[in-house]
Amino acid sequence: MNFAFVAAASPIKTALPKLKGDTTYLHVTKNKNNKPSYLKNGLHLVLPPLKPAVTSTQKVTVSRPDDKLLNDVQLYPNPVTDQINLKYTISRNSNVTVKIMDVLGNDITTVFNQRVEGGDHAIAYQINNKLSRGFYFVRVVAGTESVIKRISVL
Repeated sequence: MNFAFVAAASPIKTALPKLKGDTTYLHVTKNKNNKPSYLKNGLHLVLPPLKPAVTSTQKVTVSRPDDKLLNDVQLYPNPVTDQINLKYTISRNSNVTVKIMDVLGNDITTVFNQRVEGGDHAIAYQINNKLSRGFYFVRVVAGTESVIKRISVL
């Protein structure tokens, strides 16, 4: 697909050359002092070459400041008997803290506190004789974002 936008303040007697590919045209006219002046109303537009029926398989990820840092937090099994498994995904490098809290919000233990690379991560934590029966909350903090999941210990 080729586009050409041409605007002229006065008729120009020279013909524009035929160019192959995607191109923009710019007319140069002479002002009263016989110096070139570029048209102020010209539109400069350059389009990349298009290839029909070609599909790109290139995966492009664009990081925006409003993207979530902490995603896909999964906690299993629930109810828990001996081990808590936690999976999560972070979009960029960050400090990650995983804590277990009781129903009143008191910290019981810190399971994980480290700086990690972006990507998928998994943590397994043995709760043998560390937690009594009842309800607890697991809080995952990455940067300024946090996710809280409820677990039940049998």
